[in-house]
Parts: sequence; structure tokens; C-alpha cells
Amino acid sequence: MSTATDLAELTARVRAHLALRHPDSPIGDLKTLPGGHSGLTYSVTAGDARYVVKAVPPGQRPVGRNDVLRQARVLGALAGSAVPVPAVVASDDRQPAWFAMDFAAGEAVEPVLDAPEVPAGTARARMLEIASVLRRLHGTDIRTPGLGAPEPLDAAGELARWSRTLHAVPAELRPGGEELLTRLADALPSDGRQPVLLHGDFRLGNVLCAGERAVAVVDWEIWSVGDPRIDLGWFLLFTDHRNFPHLGRAVPGLPTEAELLDTYRDGRPPLPAMDWFRALGRMKMAAIMGHNLRRHREGKHHDPDQERLPPTIAAMIRTARDLLA
Repeated sequence: MSTATDLAELTARVRAHLALRHPDSPIGDLKTLPGGHSGLTYSVTAGDARYVVKAVPPGQRPVGRNDVLRQARVLGALAGSAVPVPAVVASDDRQPAWFAMDFAAGEAVEPVLDAPEVPAGTARARMLEIASVLRRLHGTDIRTPGLGAPEPLDAAGELARWSRTLHAVPAELRPGGEELLTRLADALPSDGRQPVLLHGDFRLGNVLCAGERAVAVVDWEIWSVGDPRIDLGWFLLFTDHRNFPHLGRAVPGLPTEAELLDTYRDGRPPLPAMDWFRALGRMKMAAIMGHNLRRHREGKHHDPDQERLPPTIAAMIRTARDLLA
């Protein structure tokens, strides 16, 4: 948690940098932006301009999701590309590190999960729009200067990484999980794709939209390099509310998985082994939800809403097994 002293020190550092950009404008206070799940996220004004600041929590190491400068790096590499992202305007690598980016006006709403509801036609158009954005993201040159791309993860590496997460969930919270991991390992695809830039959590909930247009892809905490089907298998999960029992709601007219894949491919040949990557996406969702539920029950993060997750966790594992049958 950030103390008043920590926040005052961070505010002073941000103001000093933004004052160089806006020498004759008042710089406002940092205001917490709700909804963030990693690091600290604030908004701040400088005259008529508005920015978002992401910072490492005081006392924590800048690793993993807290490595905010890693996020700034991918945003900088994508600046001016065909992938819409906020522009990074300032950064400071002194600890705790932080960076500031343009405030992108828009809404990021996952139609089958989030409130407020989006008109069905708008939700459909947005989902098809961002399928094209994902294609352009995967077309990014991973040798782009400043990106500092990590070593690529293939299907085996991605499976190993998320298997560890699922194994950290108590067995009673992941019924059928061991069988699913065995099936995934036994059916591991051998046809690796050329590594691409991956968002890691690509979906409408992480794309700010204005009307039917995507204006900014946000939340780059877990970007990586690897098989494009990793992003696709995750993205396809969110087109059907039935994947989320007790959580999702029906949205008529959303694109089917086949429509999204056709839009993404844009005339290119079909992608093989997609059922395996669809099953992998479900396993990952079960692992994340199981982790969150475990933390709630252990008293590490009190959130009674987590008690709604068991039916969806079970459904994710069950339908993933069905895909691999």
C-alpha cells in the first residue's frame, strides 16, 4: 500500500517531469484510477492535458507485473505503429520507478462479463475490430529497436508456466485439473509458429474503444513473445457467455469463434491445432480464477465475489477436456 509520504514523493517526481513538458501549466494531484490489478495507477492533469501514471508500489521489487518500465518499453516500441497504444510522455527509473502516458478516452467493456452493458451491435463490431488489431499486433517486428524482446515461449513453455499456476491452486478448487494437464501434455502441438509479439491478456476488457473504433490497447503487464495462437486461444474465450457459468450474460449477435478467426486470418490459411490452444486458454482461466479464490479464502485479499467462481472454474476445465477428447 502507498502511504501519504510515498504518494507525496511520487507526486513531486511526476510534477517535476511534467513541468518540463508543460512549463506554464499547473500540474494537478495524482488521483487513483480504480480497476488496476498490478502496480499503482493514477491519473494526473497538466493544464488541459491528462495523463495516466503507473508506478511500482513502494517497497516492492520492479519484477513481473510490477515492472512498469517493461510496460513502457513495449508501448514505446509500438508508438506510431498500426496498433493503437497510448504515447509514453515521461519515465523515471529511480526506485520506485514510474512512467506517464497519454490518457486515452474510451471505454473498455467485456460484453459477456462487465457493466455497463454495451449495445449488441456495438459489442459485435468492436470484437471484430480488435481481431484485426490483434492481427496487426502479431505482425509487429519483434526486433523493433527499444523493445528488448525476451526469449520466445513455445507451446510447451507456455503449458509449463501455467501448469505451475494451476498446481498452486488447492486440488478441491480445480476438479479434473490433473487430467486436463495430462491431456494437454499428451497432445502438445509440434507445429510451432514464427514467434510474434503477444499481449498476454488480449480482449475487449483491455482495449479502449470509442464507438466501434479501437483507440488504445492497454494493460501490457504480461506481454511476451511466442506462438500467436496463445493470444488467440485466450481472446476466443470471451465471445460466449456460457464459458462463464454464474458470471456471464448473453449478448445477442456477438461474433462466433469462427468469425473472429476468419477476421484475424484475413484470407490467410487456417491455423492448425486451434482446439489445443482454446483448451490452453481455458486452463489458464481456471488457474487464474482458482488463484484468486484461494487468496480470498486464505484472507490475503478479501473479496466475497470470488465465491461465485467455482462453477466457472469447473466449466473451464470440463470444456477444455472436451476440446481435447
